[in-house]
Amino acid sequence: MLLRILGGVILLAVLVIAFFAWTLRPLDAGAVQSQWMTEADRFVTIAGEDWRVRETGPENAPALVLIHGFSHSLESWDAMAAELDDRYRIIRFDLPGHGLTGPRDDKAYAVPDTVAQVSALLDDIAPESFALGGNSLGGLIAWRYAADHPDRVTHLVLMDPGGYPNLGVGDEPAPIPDAMRAYLTLAPEAGVQYATSTLYADPSRVTPEQLERIRAMMRVEGNGQALIERIEQFTLPDPNPDLARISAPTLILWGDSDAMIPATHGPRFDAAIPSSRLVLMQNTGHVPMEEWPVETAALVEGFLAE
Repeated sequence: MLLRILGGVILLAVLVIAFFAWTLRPLDAGAVQSQWMTEADRFVTIAGEDWRVRETGPENAPALVLIHGFSHSLESWDAMAAELDDRYRIIRFDLPGHGLTGPRDDKAYAVPDTVAQVSALLDDIAPESFALGGNSLGGLIAWRYAADHPDRVTHLVLMDPGGYPNLGVGDEPAPIPDAMRAYLTLAPEAGVQYATSTLYADPSRVTPEQLERIRAMMRVEGNGQALIERIEQFTLPDPNPDLARISAPTLILWGDSDAMIPATHGPRFDAAIPSSRLVLMQNTGHVPMEEWPVETAALVEGFLAE
């Protein structure tokens, strides 16, 4: 009897493990592409990477390039872009190790490497001059690109950008807890829902479609490991010398309820960038373009029109 019970327990354990292994398995990129690619998307091979690029709006309109944040994808900008792309050429893309661009063979995910990779991509897909925006990690990449390429960036829009030491990251990367490694690798449904809700001042604004998309993109084969490798290479050295080199007029938007990068960082950016303006958005978290796309688009368009 004891052996039968033990055998039943073992069988149940095997079935549970098999169930979770199936539901948390990596997804084939082709299957995810078939669900989330649009007619406005294409792949561009640059810097050793097949980048997914999405362009909407009139080809001859003023260009606005947008860079998404960590573990997300170009869809982060869709709601805001829909408010602008009848008047602007909106260009966005998935960063390496994110979305449908997928991981890099050379595992070069340090911020300077990513800035160089994005620079090579923009040399190919963007016009000679353009406005540039970014959120979180994308904001960090955007302002570092603007500091290095003053001749190309006409306006800079930063939404809750990375830059100053935060969350244990400074001159050296922060250690990655095992739970974080598991989350990035497996992207469990409850974990993605919790992590995404912390980016919003009002978590009820997160939609099931957003959660499904974020989770699917994280589970593209190789992306989870790429996210871990990016954190392992991620540093935030003193940004002030480079921020001081930015010549483009700069709009800094910051959510007053940002739980990821404190709103107290906003005035520091504003003081360090020579020609900048800070807007503290009320009842807003880390992703203003997702939480308040209409209001964020209006702020961006008003700034670009100046």
